[in-house]
Amino acid sequence: MSHGLPDRSHLLTEQRNPRSASLHRMSVAECVRLINDEDARVIEALREAAPALGALIEAAEPGFIAGGRLVYVGAGTSGRLGVLDAAEAPPTFQVEPGRVVGIIAGGVGALTRSSESKEDERSGAHAELDALRLTGRDTVIGIAAGGTTPFVLGAIERAASLDDRPVTALIVCADVEPPAGVGHLIMLRTGEEVLTGSTRMKAGTATKLVLNTISTTLMVRAGRVYENLMVDVRATNDKLRDRAARIVATLTGLGRVESLSLLDRAGGAVKTAVVMHRLGVPRESAEERLRSCGDRLDRALGEVSE
Repeated sequence: MSHGLPDRSHLLTEQRNPRSASLHRMSVAECVRLINDEDARVIEALREAAPALGALIEAAEPGFIAGGRLVYVGAGTSGRLGVLDAAEAPPTFQVEPGRVVGIIAGGVGALTRSSESKEDERSGAHAELDALRLTGRDTVIGIAAGGTTPFVLGAIERAASLDDRPVTALIVCADVEPPAGVGHLIMLRTGEEVLTGSTRMKAGTATKLVLNTISTTLMVRAGRVYENLMVDVRATNDKLRDRAARIVATLTGLGRVESLSLLDRAGGAVKTAVVMHRLGVPRESAEERLRSCGDRLDRALGEVSE
């Protein structure tokens, strides 16, 4: 008798890896080698998923640039990875808090303490999603290694049911049919885990890489990166002041002392400092120039048309 319990044995993420069948007898060196060899499969999985991932980002780009939000929804490891990527966006890109959102089953407490039972609540994310007042400019991405998490699937269904429907996507590490409401299915075929069912391993690593790719590419397209430098960083502590000064030095040719001085006169803003030096204008003029160019440094410097 099943007692109504879903049977997930058919999912690749739940199946045994024949290469690790003798895991309990392996030496430290053998464990390290095996895990490393299995992790190498993650990169191939991402290569295979690249076309679908690119299509998702292209769909999300117009809305995000227009002020929309990127919303991750997950449970357990998947939820923690979404919250992590959301938390790292403001300090890296100076994007406004709330532009990248992480919703995890069980709330903030689930970041450090397991709340796995919450993932079975299909309507568990509805209140948080409703509070966001989603629109067609937003993108809602569910994260579920096996593709069956009720908390995540219910969130996607909720978002897809709106009249002004957001872009919707689901990141999975198993072969599944697109669930209801999913506009973009990102399938990461990472295979069986070294430790059977432990999707914090290859599946988690692949998911982290995909989320990095989504958020970073959107920030690049939104003009928050110049060349390969995080020019929206602000010098709010010693580490960031050092990084900001090095970016200014790279883009202006100034020495360290001069770059730090220019950065101070620019109020700690790298873009402003670079425009001040390259165009030979005071801070107020540089700030106005950036505002008129959508805060894009390449446009402010006249490198591309507006």
